[in-house]
Amino acid sequence: MRTRLLPLLIVLMAGVLLALGFPLAGSLAAREQQRVVVDRIDDTARFAALAQFVTAGPSDTAAADGDERLDTLRAELGRYHDLYGIRAGVFYRDRDARPMAEAPTGWRLPRGGEGAQAFDEALAGRRSHDPHQVWPWRRGRITVASPVVRDGDVVAVVVTDSPTGQMRSRILHGWLLIGAGECAAMLVAVGAAFRLTGWVLRPVRVLDTATHDIATGRMQSRVAAASGPPELRRLARSFNEMADNVEEVLEQQRAFVADASHQLRNPLSALLLRIELLALELPDGHEEIASVRAEGKRLARVLDDLLDLALAEHTAADLRLTDIAELATDRVDAWLPVAEREEVGLAYTGPGAVTGWADPVALSSALDAVVDNALKFTPEGAHVEVSARTEGDTVAITVADGGPGLTEDELARIGDRFWRSNRHQNVSGSGLGLSITRALLTAGGATIAYAPNEPRGLRVTIKVPRTKPHQVVVASPGTP
Repeated sequence: MRTRLLPLLIVLMAGVLLALGFPLAGSLAAREQQRVVVDRIDDTARFAALAQFVTAGPSDTAAADGDERLDTLRAELGRYHDLYGIRAGVFYRDRDARPMAEAPTGWRLPRGGEGAQAFDEALAGRRSHDPHQVWPWRRGRITVASPVVRDGDVVAVVVTDSPTGQMRSRILHGWLLIGAGECAAMLVAVGAAFRLTGWVLRPVRVLDTATHDIATGRMQSRVAAASGPPELRRLARSFNEMADNVEEVLEQQRAFVADASHQLRNPLSALLLRIELLALELPDGHEEIASVRAEGKRLARVLDDLLDLALAEHTAADLRLTDIAELATDRVDAWLPVAEREEVGLAYTGPGAVTGWADPVALSSALDAVVDNALKFTPEGAHVEVSARTEGDTVAITVADGGPGLTEDELARIGDRFWRSNRHQNVSGSGLGLSITRALLTAGGATIAYAPNEPRGLRVTIKVPRTKPHQVVVASPGTP
């Protein structure tokens, strides 16, 4: 979820910053150009004021040579060009737009483009309109024209033609500052997005961890509902209430099974005793009494297994750093007499020492149940192999037998309570042994899996963690 939410927040924040940055950059460019245009308008107005008093017309060459005002205008235009590099001129209102004064000498009014349009507007008695916006990547010049009015008539036009290099440099510099600010704001936005995502998703991660723990049998796990959005805090409280109810129901179920198993043992023992007394009065080898006796003993085993299952699901695991190889070797040695009696080979293969975190008593009981099953279903002359090895962050203990094995459908059901294959109904057992094994292993964070053994038989793999399992300590059910 983080990989989906975080890019979405970053894209939204980037969109907001760009939506603010582009208008700001455009406004900066427009402001810089407007400043230049206003400055050129002031310059053209000053030159128009000087040209207003020049009386020499376009054909009065002699008068023009002796006109001090015209000489002053020409000197001002020359100094202006030398100082700022801006071309400027005053042009008569005639068809050829002959110059009254210009700088540099010989500069003529452009015949087309914005310069000609500005000149025509000034001839109409209006100041030229604002030129098109100049961008840093666009080379160009800014032309501004103002009319020279004498006695209410336009007699000439002042035109300035300015280079835009410095203005484009200032715009680019301003844009770089805006870009740097945008980058800094983006970094802050990314940091805020990480913090916001973490704040929103932290309760979800805790809830996911607690859900997984409860799904794997650690019913005491709860969620701390002290941080995150209000909706997730309410969800955490609801989850804790649900977990409390589920744990209470399971506890009642376990208590019922344990109490029922315990309470039924005394009547069953009395019933078996009466069956034995009744058997003394019947002839030896009576088939019915033998069948009743066998069913009674089978019922006693079922009750014992039910009590063991209830205790296994209720008892907390005592996790310790355990030498798994030594424990497996010890259980193989304990079952060797049974294997020899059944004429089945039994051996341990693997490293001499490999450690993992497990409840030694629970793991020993689980191995006993698995090895017992393997010896039951392995025919004479076949072999049962117990091995241990490391697989990443787990230690795997494998018990492989040479029995008939199970089909895919049977593999999907193995470990269910009271389930036994139809092919093995004549083998003694209650169908609870592997259920008890799974309950014992789950309490300690271990797993058990079943797979076919090649070329025949069943392969049972028990995995225990190599590092201490994370103890989920979140919150008590009453934490707000």
